[in-house]
Amino acid sequence: MVKRKSTRDEQREHRIEMEIVVDAYGEDERAMGWYYYLEDKLRFPFTATCTAKRAISPLRVGDEVEVIGMPGEDESSHEMFVSIRWDRKEGLAVPLSQLKPAGDTDEQTREAIGDWHYWVRVGYEF
Repeated sequence: MVKRKSTRDEQREHRIEMEIVVDAYGEDERAMGWYYYLEDKLRFPFTATCTAKRAISPLRVGDEVEVIGMPGEDESSHEMFVSIRWDRKEGLAVPLSQLKPAGDTDEQTREAIGDWHYWVRVGYEF
């Protein structure tokens, strides 16, 4: 794991170490720890707003989307993705890091997304 300087959040650090990447001994295991944590904690569907432009995503800052699930775990080996309602039944996978949940999203979902945003902001890697 690589870290950048950021305000340390002890509660998130503890949750990440003890719930998400506990017993993970490599990149693949850390990625799967995150995938299964998010799959368990996120309650779909929920509304989110795009907060960052990404070359790999068609979303623009300010776009509001409905998050409907998670793509298969094979899509999340380098970063976490969620599926949004799109022009196909299975939706479209976009990076979770570019989405902010709406204010009416349940607390468990907001906390899990916040954990992922923290991981990214601090500069941790799988």
